[in-house]
Order: sequence, then structure tokens, then C-alpha cells
Amino acid sequence: MEYFGYIAAIFIGFLLGLLGGGGSILSIPILVYIFKLDAVTASAYSLFIVGTTSFAGAVPKYRDHLVNLRTGFLFGIPSIITIFLTRKFIVPALPEIIVSFENFVITKRLFLLGLFAILMVLASVSMIRGRREIHPSRKKYNTLLIIVEGTLIGFLTGLVGAGGGFLIIPALVLLTGLPMKTATGTSLFIIALNSLTGFLGDLLNRPMDWQFLLIITSIAIVGVHFGNVMSRKISGIKLKKVFGWFTLAMGCWILVRETILS
Repeated sequence: MEYFGYIAAIFIGFLLGLLGGGGSILSIPILVYIFKLDAVTASAYSLFIVGTTSFAGAVPKYRDHLVNLRTGFLFGIPSIITIFLTRKFIVPALPEIIVSFENFVITKRLFLLGLFAILMVLASVSMIRGRREIHPSRKKYNTLLIIVEGTLIGFLTGLVGAGGGFLIIPALVLLTGLPMKTATGTSLFIIALNSLTGFLGDLLNRPMDWQFLLIITSIAIVGVHFGNVMSRKISGIKLKKVFGWFTLAMGCWILVRETILS
């Protein structure tokens, strides 16, 4: 199973390079269910893997002038502050039992993985709908909304260890008027900022298995380069729809696995 996990790591990077997001949708289930890590450790490792891989994917897009640094920093700064505080203080402070009913207990693991699965299901809906294009807003560059959106995504990213690409890309297009391809490249840059900052919060709280992390991340970086190449050749519209169904199935499976089958 571990060898299968290493092979699957290629697709973490491939999705990031191709779609500008989606790496954590694979990384967290791989870390939890194949490598048997606990939910908090898996979310921390996912931040490093997705963050480093996203940075590697953003470099060639920056060379192709598909990364808007002004927007990336404007969106990213409030986001990285929020994610660092969330990983450093909020996640470690969560009790092992969040809520206890008569016959049902919401543990820290169930809360984190359940929230992650719900976000997966919500993200899948927009992908399955198959909208051909998100049309850029022609309104004034909405700085306040960008900051608010960055803060909210930073909080969610900090809680579940997800990069938030499928939330970031529509926000960039609608709030800043960026073309879709530029939004995708800028999303990789923001995910890298967010994820690596969140990982720093964990690094101050717990030891890391660096050998394991670097192996998985190196494999994912190979995948991101393939994804960048294929993004110039494959229609992202069709692929997003297929991946949307996969994301929906994975999110539902995690919910069932953590509630009914646990």
C-alpha cells in the first residue's frame, strides 16, 4: 500500500499543475488512509507537500507571465497571517472530543476530516456543473473583498490543511478580473504562500519526518511539471467535470468512512 501511495503522489502535483488546485483533495486521503497518519499530522504534511509543489508549479507559470504578484500578495498576506495563527494556536487547542451526544461523539479527527470532506463535496458541485468559463468582473478592483476572502480561506486552509485552490480561483476571477489562466497561475503562488506558512505553524509545535516528506514532495513535483505541460494541451473544462465526480465520491466516502464505518 505504501508503494501505491508513492505512485499516487504523482497525481497530487499533476492536478496542481493542470488545474491550479486540487492537490490536497488527494494528499490528505493518501496520508490518512494509505500511510495511516493521524488527521492533524496528515494536514500538516499536506500543507508542506502541496505548498512546495505549488511553488514549483508557479515558477514556470511566472515565466509565462501567468502569475499576478500584486494580487497574489494582496490575497496572500491576510491569508498567511490567518493560517499561521490557526495552525499555531487553534488546531493544537482543539480537544480530542469536540462534542459528545448520547450515542455519537464528534472527535477531533472526525471534525477535521468531516469538515475537509464537506469542502470537497462543495468544491465538486462547481466542477460538475461544467461551466465553460467564469467571466471576469468589469467592476473596480475590489480590494476589501479580496482581503476578506483571503482571510476566510486562510482560516479554512489552517483547519483542514487544504490549499483552497478551487475557492481561490473563482475569487480571483470575479473580484480582480484576472483571465482564467492567470488566475490559475496566481492561485498556485497563493497556495504556496498559504500552505508553507501554515506548515511553519505546525513546525513550531511538532517534530517532522523529513525523509518521508521530501520523498513524497519530490514525487509530487515531478507530477506538477507534467501537469503544467498538459495544461497547454488538455481542455481543463472536461477534466474538471471528471475530477468533480471523483472529488464528490471521495468526499462522500470520507464522510461514510469516518461516521458509519469507524
